[in-house]
Amino acid sequence: MRVRRISPYHGDFTRGSSLHLNVVNTNGTPAAGKELAGMSLLALGVVYGDIGTSPLYAMRECFHGPHAVAASVENVYGVLSLIFWSLVVVVSVKYLLIVLRADDGGEGGILALMALLSPRRVKLGARHQWVIVLLGLFGAALLYGDGMITPAISVLGAMEGLELATPALHPFIVPISIGILIGLFMLQKHGTAKVGAMFGPVMIVWFTTLALMGLMAIIHEPHVLAAVNPWYAIRFFLDNGVSGYLILGAVFLVVTGGEALYADLGHFGARPIRLSWFTIVLPALLLNYFGQGALLLHHPDIANPFYQLAPSWALYPLIVLATIATVIASQAVISGVFSLTMQAVAMGYLPRVQISHTSEQQVGQIYIAAMNWILLAATIALVIGFGSSSALAAAYGVAVTVTMLITTVLLYLAARHLWKWNMWAVAAMCAGFFVVDLAFFGANIIKVEQGGWFPLVIAGIVFTLMTTWRRGRQILGRIVRENIVPLDKFRRDIQQTQPHRVEGTAIYMTSNPDGTPMAMIQNLEHYKVLHERVILLHLSNESVSYVKSSDRLEIEELDDGFWRVTAHYGYMEEPHIPFLLKLCEARDLLFDMEKTTFFLGRENVIATRKPGMAIWRERLFAAMQRNALSATRFFHIPPHRVIEVGTQVEI
Repeated sequence: MRVRRISPYHGDFTRGSSLHLNVVNTNGTPAAGKELAGMSLLALGVVYGDIGTSPLYAMRECFHGPHAVAASVENVYGVLSLIFWSLVVVVSVKYLLIVLRADDGGEGGILALMALLSPRRVKLGARHQWVIVLLGLFGAALLYGDGMITPAISVLGAMEGLELATPALHPFIVPISIGILIGLFMLQKHGTAKVGAMFGPVMIVWFTTLALMGLMAIIHEPHVLAAVNPWYAIRFFLDNGVSGYLILGAVFLVVTGGEALYADLGHFGARPIRLSWFTIVLPALLLNYFGQGALLLHHPDIANPFYQLAPSWALYPLIVLATIATVIASQAVISGVFSLTMQAVAMGYLPRVQISHTSEQQVGQIYIAAMNWILLAATIALVIGFGSSSALAAAYGVAVTVTMLITTVLLYLAARHLWKWNMWAVAAMCAGFFVVDLAFFGANIIKVEQGGWFPLVIAGIVFTLMTTWRRGRQILGRIVRENIVPLDKFRRDIQQTQPHRVEGTAIYMTSNPDGTPMAMIQNLEHYKVLHERVILLHLSNESVSYVKSSDRLEIEELDDGFWRVTAHYGYMEEPHIPFLLKLCEARDLLFDMEKTTFFLGRENVIATRKPGMAIWRERLFAAMQRNALSATRFFHIPPHRVIEVGTQVEI
């Protein structure tokens, strides 16, 4: 056999990789000055939309929610102290300073953290690896529920200011909220490039407004700043007992955007995210929360301290600004669900779906129609079913607390096995984070009956789909491997039988580069011919976010007109076959598309009672297999050059 390995080519025609804007100069050094400031401004809109709109409802829920405490001086100080230290410990220390270090090629999020702990990087036992995968998948599944609740609670929270301005508008809050959400989801297919450019400046106005509103109230009650003393938080628990502990469920609303910080790491890099937080977001949030506390000291019966911080003449402009800010927060969460889905598909945990790219310049801007309409339907159902942001607050937080617990566990493994940090230091650090996460989880889990069941049900459904698809593909792959004909044996048979060779190129996509595609065997059996040039194309999904251009492609020229091409892709990248062929052409493997035919195999799965999965899961997998997007559309193969060969497989 004659094997020719082609030298690396440094161009890259990959489509669909996430927008990756880590701020570095051409010499590899971190950017500074105007570049860093510009990226920090962009990060405000995308990264901090969720956590930045929490002042709309977080403080209100502490004193007017289902587990509210009286707005006494001691309780106001205690709640403010809890808010301050939650933002410092959970967001500033845990996520900004520690978790953002756990990047996979610049990418963040719980699936990226799971990929960091893959067997090729961390040597753990098979059982430990399986636990890591289960934790990562369940954490990712929980974020789908969060993606449904965030738009609903944010937009409702903004619209409820209308009731303060004109009580007669109360019946219209839900319809107006639904109208805004429908408009938001309808715009998704057009992309967010133009709107996205406005996110940063709008959020600058939003955070400036938050800071000024809070500052004006603090000026009248400056002693409220004493609540930074943690003793007030401790005393709050001592004085209120169980009721004080349950308030943590409302306090947690101030940090619900923590996971979004990590998930958006790949868009901007750690430095802009940290700079935005410590210079703009954190000061503005603290000023506003302490301002609301100062207002409550004078007027403990106030029902909506956020809007009542504003003078009466500013109420309507504030409602408009809050609405825009919540739309931005919702947009960030929706985009996050799209990105999460793309990652799950690339990693083999969900079937192929149609992914549309809405920007030629920023390939990270994607649109997934199926997820968009599912999110819209769920969000409208939540608005109608719960009717107010206070009711939705009961459902909010349960999913995020579980995800944060999972992140802490995986962070410990990453710090020990990847970063090689001291075991005792890592154990002490993660134990502290775990205690805080567990406290928030305990205070939120009692919300299950009041609505917290919703994100858990959604997570259970998504988790079942992910694990069923993964297990089904493993079973299907095993059956195919058991019946596969080794490529070397097939080629020896070809040399003996000498079938007729026809002009042109045949490209067979295969999951096993060393085996003979079933489509090729069936094609030869039926038509008794082979093309003069046969390409075996294998797309290898790697457990990394991005694959270097130099490592993208392996080309082997075999005997008898056979070639083997292996293309490597990370889970943040989407294979695009026409661009891949251009990559091959740059390495002297040329194609005439009018003389090239793609042969694709398609398995028709039949559920049986054979050992493998429960029959209901086999039927679910078969349904997912039937409804998966065709390889032709997913890989952007010219449809007029494709022949699909179907086979029935019993599992």
